[in-house]
Amino acid sequence: MSASKKRTVNDLDDSHAEPNKRGPSSKRKGNEEVGMGDFEDEWEDEVDSDEGPNEGEEAGQGNQDDAMDIDIHPAVEDAQAPSSKQAAPQTFLPGLHKLSKDEILEPDQSAYEMLHRMNVAWPCLSFDVLRDGLGEERRKYPATAYVVTGTQADTSSKNEVLVMKMSALYKTQKDDGSGSDDDDSDDDDGALDEDAVLEYKSIPHVGGVNRVRAQPTPLNYTPNPSLPYHVATWADTGKVHIYNVRPFMEALDPSPQSGSSIPEAAKKPVHTITSHGRSEGFALDWAASFSADNTSVSGVRLLSGDITSKIYLTTSTVSGFTTSPNPFTSHTSSIEDLQWSPSEPTVFASCSADQSIRIWDVRVKGRKSAMVVENAHDADINVISWNRTTGGSGYLMVSGGDEGGLKVWDLRGWNKPSQKPSPVAAFTWHKAPITSVEWHPTEESAFVASGADDQITIWDLAVEEDPDEVGGTNGTSDPSLRHVPAQLLFVHQGQKDIKEVHWHSQIPGAVVSTAFDGFNIFKTISI
Repeated sequence: MSASKKRTVNDLDDSHAEPNKRGPSSKRKGNEEVGMGDFEDEWEDEVDSDEGPNEGEEAGQGNQDDAMDIDIHPAVEDAQAPSSKQAAPQTFLPGLHKLSKDEILEPDQSAYEMLHRMNVAWPCLSFDVLRDGLGEERRKYPATAYVVTGTQADTSSKNEVLVMKMSALYKTQKDDGSGSDDDDSDDDDGALDEDAVLEYKSIPHVGGVNRVRAQPTPLNYTPNPSLPYHVATWADTGKVHIYNVRPFMEALDPSPQSGSSIPEAAKKPVHTITSHGRSEGFALDWAASFSADNTSVSGVRLLSGDITSKIYLTTSTVSGFTTSPNPFTSHTSSIEDLQWSPSEPTVFASCSADQSIRIWDVRVKGRKSAMVVENAHDADINVISWNRTTGGSGYLMVSGGDEGGLKVWDLRGWNKPSQKPSPVAAFTWHKAPITSVEWHPTEESAFVASGADDQITIWDLAVEEDPDEVGGTNGTSDPSLRHVPAQLLFVHQGQKDIKEVHWHSQIPGAVVSTAFDGFNIFKTISI
């Protein structure tokens, strides 16, 4: 993904600029540096300058109507001569290629079905996708997405929880003009040249927000204004706050009945967990019990882990929320991530800076872990994700470590005391700590990961290497691809200091990410 996108004269024939859309990277010369921007047309000046030569050429021809026998081809060749000397764009592979001082990354728009960027006032370390009532398996454009996030402001009192609505998410325009004509693209509403719209409602939050997680919702979910939608935040003050964001979502789509006003009481937490004392943390995960018809939530439970290796369980009751005073204590260092089992309501997993992954059962006396893999990574284990697809892959877990490694585990082999579990797959593509990982909600073999090396990678374990296609000896393969894992489907770049990434479960293949310089939402042609 590029820091700058240049338009050519031929590109202008399409008359559709895409200032907020980027793609995977190719390498070419340039000196421009363009920031994230707030949906401004960053090519406006370039468009004006590109049109100048065209107008000049047309004017020159108009003044020589009586001299049409003049051969103008040499002039065209002269005009094209400088570009013919430029190096052809190359695929940029992180870790293999490095940008020179006068080189920038430009996207390959043909690899994206949708790609938008957006800014907020302060960086956000964490977010979660909010489930809405717009339907499942949404493939039409423009798309709409709701997310909840929290800020890391320069002072504690400026922080907020933001309930955001991303709308007008149009399909990506292809810069090369291939596959579409002007005549049949005029009425293609899904690919209009429009800026994405970002709206939000804010909740005051004391302290920076380390992590945000929204409660699960049932499969046959229909939003009900009278029912709460709980979101938990881990504050750097050592407190975990639980909010009901339902009024804020309703205010983003006001109806004659509800209106757009938000009661002041809704801006206060419905519950605050103080069991962690002043120890902050990052690990949070919800689980929920649903009604028999899978249409409503009958109860929720929340795990929170802190930097002093303690994990607390909070459950919903008729009167509110209750936090157990007895923590889970088997780790010896900071709890980095938590995941409830997708199939067993009393079982959860944790990972820690002590380099271990543990499996727990809340019914076990003494609050100790039931299974453990010591030294699962060679460094701190930052994130884990438990496969939640319905295809029978609930025994798979993926973990990401500080060393940049990604490991896939088959939990069915963890109950053998005489044999230390080993990963069924391991990847070392990232060259910096893994910051986020998540299984695809429906494709049981696919997951997405992000790293501190400014990469978002999409993987598919079902892909097998074909020696005739990758690094083969038939003379047609790109030798630079020999070190690329066959399971690596896509690399997304262009954000700085990427912190978290999630799939959008209602928009198949859509990925949302947050970084120091803002949010991206994109959908590739790869999955």
